[in-house]
Amino acid sequence: MAEQLEPVLVVIPTYNERDNIERIVSRLRAALPKAHALIVDDGSPDGTGEIADRLSAESDGHVHVMHRTEKNGLGAAYVAGFQWGLERDYAVLVEMDADGSHSPEDLPRMLDALADADLAIGSRYVPGGKVVNWPKHRYMLSWGANTYARIALGARVKDMTAGFRAYRREALQKIRIDNVASRGYCFQIDLGWRTIEAGFTVVEVPITFTEREHGVSKMSSDVIREALIRVTKWGLRRRGTQLKSLFSR
Repeated sequence: MAEQLEPVLVVIPTYNERDNIERIVSRLRAALPKAHALIVDDGSPDGTGEIADRLSAESDGHVHVMHRTEKNGLGAAYVAGFQWGLERDYAVLVEMDADGSHSPEDLPRMLDALADADLAIGSRYVPGGKVVNWPKHRYMLSWGANTYARIALGARVKDMTAGFRAYRREALQKIRIDNVASRGYCFQIDLGWRTIEAGFTVVEVPITFTEREHGVSKMSSDVIREALIRVTKWGLRRRGTQLKSLFSR
C-alpha cells in the first residue's frame, strides 16, 4: 500500500454483537497491524460496548470506541464514524460489518485498489466474488435490489448495496456526508451514488461474503422500503435531469 494512503481507519458499527466483535477485531489486527479500528456502538444492551472498551484498553492505541446512546440506523453510525476519522486526518476510511460477513483478510487487496481509485467496493457480484451460506430468498433479494439500483441510477457498479468499502478521505469530504439522510442499508447506495455523481473513480474488488454465524441480521421490511423509495426518487430525478438537458439543446 502506498505511503500516502496511510493511516487507515476501519469503522465498525455494532448493536448486540458481543459474540462477534472480539473475533473480528482480532482478525483485523492480524490482517492489517498498522490500521486503526473505530467501534461505533449504538448502546447495545448485550454488553458489546463494554467488550469494545476492553479491546480498546488492550490495543496500544489502535482500537477506539464511540458510544452512542440509541440505535439510530447503520447510516447514522457510519456518518458519525467517518466524521470522527476525517477530523483526525485518516487518509482512508473503511466500512466493515462486525458480524464476520466481511473478511478483514480481503482488506489489503481493497486498499491496493485505491492506488487507482477513490472508492474500492468489496463486491459479491463481479467475477471471483461469491456469497456463502445465504438462503436463496436473501440472495434473490440482494440481487434484485442491486439490479434495480443499477438500472434506476444508470450505474455500472454491480454491487451497489455492498457494505464493505474503502474510501479515500477526499471523496468523503467532497460528497457531503453530513447531509446523508439514509438510515439503513440504503446508505450504501446513497454514498456510492454520490461518489459516482461527483466524478470519483469506483472499482470493485471480488470478495467472499459469508453469512453471520452468531447474532441476528438487521435486515427488515422498513430497511427494504426505505431503499426502494429513495432509489426510485433518485432515479426519477436523474431521468428528469436528462430530459431537461435534452430539451434545452
